[in-house]
Amino acid sequence: MNAKTAALKTAVLWLILGLALASTFSGRALSAQSAGPSSSNPDVGATTESAARLPVTRVILYKNGVGYFEHAGHVRGSQDVNVDFTTSQLNDVLKSLTVLDLGKGRITGVSYNSTAPLDRRLGMLRLPVGENPTTAQFLDALRGARVEVRSGGTSATGRLLSIEEREGVGKSEAARNNANDDDNTQHRIAQTQISIVSDGGEVRVFNLTPATSVRIAEKDVNEEVGKYLGVVASTRDQDVRRMTISTAGNGERDLLISYISEVPVWKSTYRIVIPKEGKPLLQGWAIVDNTVGEDWKNVELSLVAGAPQSFVQELSQPYYTRRPVVPLPENAMLTPQTHEATMEEMESPPRMAVAGVVGGVPGGVPGGAMRGTAGGIGGGAGGGFGSGVATAQRNAFVPMVASPPRPDATTVAETLEEGTSVGQSQELGDLFEYKLKDRVTIRKNQSALVPILQSRIDAEKVSVWNPSESSVLRALWVDNSSNLTLDGGSFNVLEGDAFAGEGLMDAIKPGEKRLLSYAADLGVLVDAKEKGEQQRVTKIVIAHGAMIQTTQERQENTYAIRNRDAAARTVVIEHPARAGWKLTDDDDKPAESSASFHRFRLTIDPKTTRTLVVKEYRPIANTYQLTNVTDSDIKYFLDQKMINPEVEQALRRVVKQKNDVFLISGIIKDREAQVNAIGSDQQRVRENMKALKGSAEEKALLERYVRELNEQEDKVQALRHEIADWQQKRDMAQNKLNDMIEALQMEVTL
Repeated sequence: MNAKTAALKTAVLWLILGLALASTFSGRALSAQSAGPSSSNPDVGATTESAARLPVTRVILYKNGVGYFEHAGHVRGSQDVNVDFTTSQLNDVLKSLTVLDLGKGRITGVSYNSTAPLDRRLGMLRLPVGENPTTAQFLDALRGARVEVRSGGTSATGRLLSIEEREGVGKSEAARNNANDDDNTQHRIAQTQISIVSDGGEVRVFNLTPATSVRIAEKDVNEEVGKYLGVVASTRDQDVRRMTISTAGNGERDLLISYISEVPVWKSTYRIVIPKEGKPLLQGWAIVDNTVGEDWKNVELSLVAGAPQSFVQELSQPYYTRRPVVPLPENAMLTPQTHEATMEEMESPPRMAVAGVVGGVPGGVPGGAMRGTAGGIGGGAGGGFGSGVATAQRNAFVPMVASPPRPDATTVAETLEEGTSVGQSQELGDLFEYKLKDRVTIRKNQSALVPILQSRIDAEKVSVWNPSESSVLRALWVDNSSNLTLDGGSFNVLEGDAFAGEGLMDAIKPGEKRLLSYAADLGVLVDAKEKGEQQRVTKIVIAHGAMIQTTQERQENTYAIRNRDAAARTVVIEHPARAGWKLTDDDDKPAESSASFHRFRLTIDPKTTRTLVVKEYRPIANTYQLTNVTDSDIKYFLDQKMINPEVEQALRRVVKQKNDVFLISGIIKDREAQVNAIGSDQQRVRENMKALKGSAEEKALLERYVRELNEQEDKVQALRHEIADWQQKRDMAQNKLNDMIEALQMEVTL
């Protein structure tokens, strides 16, 4: 490689880093052990000096904000292992911790310092003192204890009787504090007095002043006070949770510890370089944050795009519940009970297999390969970027050297391909893993930018107009022809020898196309106009006793596209895809359709205007039952031009036959009404006949009633025969109507 080419690559990488990095990252050597806990926490400090520390060796970060961590190392004999966590980590650790002794040893126990509420921990002590007592309150809790009190030259030993607040007479507090104050005015002042009872039964009283000292003379009470102070002191280190894993075995063995923990979500960002010839180059980077309080030194890092289900459960917090107090009956005997044996044991979840690698360089981008002006860009991301920038700051006043030749986008793409190592990728079910090729080092509470993928992609530069945007946008119509899943994130575009824009992208699966907009296109104008039409019946279908009228609501959208630039433009018009609306057959077909838009692709020559017309219709169907259609309905259909003469004639035949059936039904109802009226009159006559006594006049009347009943009965018989004839005619007419309706099959386009 000659000097000119080396200088060219140096300038290229300096340019890319200037666009990519918002901050620098330190890459100094790391300690393999995390910082120990504060010695003020007695619970944390109560571990053996021989306890081992296992460094983090493997990290897998997921998009749902959790990380999978592995610690690996050696233990000897029955050695304990300490791992420090924060309180927020401990909940996830308790529900996911797995410890494997890969030798012939075994795990005998796992313990950690509890975080019971302070008031509950204080309540377990024999000393009834709160969290923030005054001196008087503290001494009052010691009543009955043996103490020694000294005040000035006086001292006494005995049991503490009481602490009392009393009013006395004396100088004011200001006068007492000022030795030069000659004011001898007496004031009422509050005094705290301590009373003790000596072994001889004498009660001594002392004023509790700054010169008064009280010494606890009982060993057990003194120890209880020490416990109280230890509990209060432990609140300063309440966020440090030390987990001690106890092992048992012989010789040196390998130990593996794994768990999940809450971590910041890793972010994706991309670089797209558009050369003058050939496919654009896509390069992906990931931003990783280490906030777990443990250094990652030479760890195996994997980044998984996807969000497996996870949740938080506060297992580390002690829970208490109220239990009812049930008195036992006298002479009650509790019978021991047995429990059924396990029939099937759940298998332990298999360890996640990780295969394939994607993108990456050891510790980020090597500092030696990315040296820029004034000392370069140091050691790279997470063991890369950082130290070089510090050099640049120290040499801020070094005279400027001659600028190297400015590279174009083609040279940038070729240089990036040569200077960045890329591994492989692997799908994990619905997830996708980017596994870095080389191990990285990231100090705790620091971040790094690491490469995850690199590939040539199929992309077309277009101008996109969307009705929700105020201007036309420059975009890349990307076809992910690689076998890589592109995780969602930000991207920026380098075109020619300059920055062209940036944007955001959702996740893109292999073989999927996506528009990625990155800048405003000032060279293209789009004017959209909309014109609607009234509804009109377009089709009538009569079948199975129903008439279905299909109505179409039509709308026409006209887009006038003006290319003001001196170069041709490929313009993509995103026309809204509305529910229920369809494109007409005489329209230009869209290049593709999404859930919300139809995308029409047009090529606009320089300094010209082109029009795109998009016609849509929405079908609306109205259903009418033929048995319910009347002459009035037919008249309405004709007035609204909803039927033609052929349909009118068919409907009128149906209505005429339906009217015949209705007329016959009316005659039958009239005859049935006459029969009912005669029946009511016959009932009246029979009642009158029952009231007759047998006289000559009554016999004549009875004969007349009998004749009347005979005449009515003859008439009823004639009406019933007539009703039967009309019912037969009605059934024939109804069958004719049913056959007519069933046989009527029509499809008419208006």
